Amino acid sequence: MEQQPIYDVLIIGSGAAGLGLALELGSEPRIAIVSKSALEESSTYYAQGGIAVVLDEADSVESHISDTLNSGAGLCDPDAVRFIVENGRRSIEKLIEYGVDFSRDENPENGGHQYHLTREGGHSHRRVIHAADATGRAVETTLIERVQNQPNITLLEHHNAVDLICMNGRCVGAYVLDISQGVVKTCRARSVALASGGASKVYLYTSNPDGSTGDGIAMARRAGCQIANMEFTQFHPTCLYHPEAKSFLVTEAVRGEGGHLLLADGTRFMKRFDERGELAPRDIVARAIDHEMKRTGDECVYLDISHKSLAFIEDHFPNVYKRCLEFGFDLSKEPIPVVPAAHYTCGGVITDLNGRTKIDGLYAIGEVAYTGLHGANRIASNSLLECLVLSAAAGQDISTHLKDFPEPPELSPWDESWVRDSDEDVVISHNWKELRHFMWDYVGIVRTDKRLERAQHRIDLLLSEIDDYYGNFRITSDLLELRNLALVADLIIRSARSRKESRGLHFTLDYPERDETATSPTILDTPT
Repeated sequence: MEQQPIYDVLIIGSGAAGLGLALELGSEPRIAIVSKSALEESSTYYAQGGIAVVLDEADSVESHISDTLNSGAGLCDPDAVRFIVENGRRSIEKLIEYGVDFSRDENPENGGHQYHLTREGGHSHRRVIHAADATGRAVETTLIERVQNQPNITLLEHHNAVDLICMNGRCVGAYVLDISQGVVKTCRARSVALASGGASKVYLYTSNPDGSTGDGIAMARRAGCQIANMEFTQFHPTCLYHPEAKSFLVTEAVRGEGGHLLLADGTRFMKRFDERGELAPRDIVARAIDHEMKRTGDECVYLDISHKSLAFIEDHFPNVYKRCLEFGFDLSKEPIPVVPAAHYTCGGVITDLNGRTKIDGLYAIGEVAYTGLHGANRIASNSLLECLVLSAAAGQDISTHLKDFPEPPELSPWDESWVRDSDEDVVISHNWKELRHFMWDYVGIVRTDKRLERAQHRIDLLLSEIDDYYGNFRITSDLLELRNLALVADLIIRSARSRKESRGLHFTLDYPERDETATSPTILDTPT
């Protein structure tokens, strides 16, 4: 008989949102954290830029709110924006208390704070606190060290969540694949939190780690949650263009500190697209680069900060500088080749400002969730801010109500006695490639009705093939991720087809203008 562990809180995901939630819950609840690989292999770990927060006396909460609303192109929830921005400073103070070593400012008269703040696209002030150009790594490693020292937290590394388990409208646990053993475990829980990140791996080029396969969004969809705004995928404008770089992200702070975008002939071009130039929001910069690449036929554009001193570059961007050198590019002497890549999923599982979904006992926080903060476009460095603020809010809500959450009953174990092993790995690999290629070609930075229609035909066929495969063969991590990505791709395509305008990150040649009456998010209810 399978042993079914019982947890008070089962957290699926090990980035800043999941780890932050675990720490917020304290030392009493029985907590498990599920991570598909090692704990640190999350989008948080690879986040370079920083966290947007008001610390400077010359800045203000109202200014940060205004900048966020402007970037969101009319689709942000103003209440969500205000709540998250107003609670930002408290979250940063908590990270500092945990031991995150943010970069200090050499100027003691800097507006009432001691940390260096940089400016990124869409922000009207310097308000991005950072740890050089490896903020995510500093945050993630600090949080990991703390959760590893809490005996009430069970760490399930190299485990992949299969599906949520719901009974009578309540989430009571999840089936979880132990990747190393190849067996599916039944994990019971009084509450479950999805903190599994976004879905940028649905595209051919992405700045995200391999685990960003939309697992939480897909599982929540299958469980009956509402999903919103999946047409809004943010493409980071500047990822290093090199066959071996695997879309290494070059932080937006390089442009924030004076980096120029150039064509192959050395011409700057951003002012032709936006008066803010290189500091325009990411969607504008990404479309401008995409336009210039298609117009010129070039495979990339160039980012140049060589007019700054070597000492400045090594101080502000030590990791980017070192990584570029590994590929033969000297940031201090020459422009480096860059291209856009899928970076952030602005839509997700609809929640309130405590992280609650429509299913009792199920929470969603971080990139997997839709709170209304980002609207049609995420402003730079608001993502880690959202993770931190909402993990704290969800932690407080769970702690308050945990005594009222019922103990889950004994559950039916996962039954694979009727399925057989398969050696058709080539089929899964082919489907992976096909999915990511047609999503890049047809549902990328610039869209048309015809491209979306073609993508819909392909995803319908692919979903049918995956359902047949999933129902007859023993599951693997690759098959789980393919199944989830295909469902997320379908959500993206359907959302994009329903929006008959261009707004924020969704740009279509058939409807190039913004429809001022289309001010509601795109909400996809579960099929009846």
